[in-house]
Amino acid sequence: MDRLEIGKIINTHGLRGEVKVVSWTDSPEDFERIKTAYIMAKESDIKVTVKSIKYQKSNLIVKFAGFDKIEDVEMYKGCVLTAERDELPPLPEGVHYIVDLIGCTVKGDDGEVIGTLEDVFTAGGGDVYDVSRQGKSNLLIPTAGGVVQSIDISSKTVVVKLPEGLED
Repeated sequence: MDRLEIGKIINTHGLRGEVKVVSWTDSPEDFERIKTAYIMAKESDIKVTVKSIKYQKSNLIVKFAGFDKIEDVEMYKGCVLTAERDELPPLPEGVHYIVDLIGCTVKGDDGEVIGTLEDVFTAGGGDVYDVSRQGKSNLLIPTAGGVVQSIDISSKTVVVKLPEGLED
């Protein structure tokens, strides 16, 4: 079972058991493909069937089968939603799930190990790799402009060409 985080329930919506979800997928339309999701509740994960999806500004309004009153969903505010990897659409060439990148060894284009990729976040319109280095502070590497030379998920390796002056 290989589940990925796809969003978070941020509130209830109306009185008929709908929830407001912020999508963590590249495209909110990815949710339309998902039939089964899991609510990561405190006690245990709850398997739910996605009955319908509506769009509201930057959020989704999701209806799960069998949740018909606001009381059925109130306790799930703040819970993360996951789905099986195979329920998500295939990724385009060169695009990777963040969960697959985390833990990768980051090497320079000279083959020298820089560190371990700890996190990926968006800043200034592009992704930034947060790389932990042994005995040094973390290095933040922007991915724009051809910095990332290659990514090999099977060997958990990312090769980068560091911009001039980035490393201290």
